[in-house]
Amino acid sequence: MKKDFESSFTGWSFILAAILLWGGWALSSHHIGEYIVASDFKAVGEDVWYWIWMYRFHIFGWVTMAIAMFALLSITTKGPYRVIMVPAAGMTIVGTFTLAIAAAFYYNFGAWGVGMTMDKSPAEIDEFMNGVLFTNQYVTCFVRFGRIFSGVGLVLLGFAFLKFKLLPNWLGAFTGLLGLAAMGIILSIPDNFEIYKPLFHVKVVWLLAMGAVLLRQGINVSEKSS
Repeated sequence: MKKDFESSFTGWSFILAAILLWGGWALSSHHIGEYIVASDFKAVGEDVWYWIWMYRFHIFGWVTMAIAMFALLSITTKGPYRVIMVPAAGMTIVGTFTLAIAAAFYYNFGAWGVGMTMDKSPAEIDEFMNGVLFTNQYVTCFVRFGRIFSGVGLVLLGFAFLKFKLLPNWLGAFTGLLGLAAMGIILSIPDNFEIYKPLFHVKVVWLLAMGAVLLRQGINVSEKSS
């Protein structure tokens, strides 16, 4: 088992990603749904700077998850498993950054909209919302495809963990099933944000599990690096 600075850095990166991702969400004063609506601006405006900082933490959770995946990839670029690990990590990272971009839209429009709708009449607010509707609709595609891309990556990742015994079998199965669930929900129920919400929390648990396992026992690559 490879248990050294590399595996420890990777493990802590997964744990930090979980803390930022879930902490920013849990401590936020208001949660925006899949579509921004006029009532969001009033809720965000009650404590806009606090909301901004919590959303920043949340976005950097996605960024840190990508860092953790890059770190995991750097440990597993030797040996026969790289043919699966490289596309697996690559797809997960692409999906993660797609979700980060979508989150950045909600963050920017949520804060910007507070000022744009302040002291406006209902008719003026409706006009403003109609103006951002196209962009709002476009970003929902980022959300859905980010989840699907990540799901594909996690399925491949789980397969690699199981096939090459890189990590415990239960973690490989957990990873693969999480990916299948993410893909299945989006492909079969494309426009139901509420149904997907529990998987966000499951992903945070997965990040913590990845970090804990890497810190405790490392990763099994020492005998497969030729």
